[in-house]
Amino acid sequence: MAGFVVIEGIDGCGKSTVAKLLVGRIGNRAVLTREPTDSQIGRAVRKGDKEKISPYVDALLFMADRALHSDAIAGMVKRGKLVVSDRYYHSTVAYQAAYLKRHFRGDAFKWLLDANLRISLRPNLTVLLVVPPELALRRISGRSKPSRFERLAFLEQVHKNYLKLARLDRSIVKIDATEDLDSVVQKVLQLIMERKL
Repeated sequence: MAGFVVIEGIDGCGKSTVAKLLVGRIGNRAVLTREPTDSQIGRAVRKGDKEKISPYVDALLFMADRALHSDAIAGMVKRGKLVVSDRYYHSTVAYQAAYLKRHFRGDAFKWLLDANLRISLRPNLTVLLVVPPELALRRISGRSKPSRFERLAFLEQVHKNYLKLARLDRSIVKIDATEDLDSVVQKVLQLIMERKL
């Protein structure tokens, strides 16, 4: 069956690896996608990671990229594919709410969630891979150049934002990502089977 699955979590939780392994195990009917995308807007998002830009511009670029991505996902699902996305709107809410915290007048989390729900598809399954931020940073310590988001205090706030999202949206399934990789992948596959995706 067709459907849309999102793998979420902080940097270093293993989501990209889990998403790739899932698609490999599911086979030809599955398609791996990610955010930011490879579109022109997605490239602008990645460029913003290397340059200092307004946090408002940053958040809006992520949302513009998502609007395009959502159209692409809807098309793939319509063609009978099971789309597995490495990040989706949950990342923008969790990360950008932490990033905008010092700049935004009001509740950045609420604003971002409302705006993103208006332009996003509803996933059939959203898996939140939960890992302590300290462990996540140890896992990614070998990366050549850390992103602006890979700092302990920042990731702790992002982690809290993800848990808040999971409390607000009971359809988000949390999985302990400190377990071995194969066990995590098997749990996600089980969830996909249970939902007949």
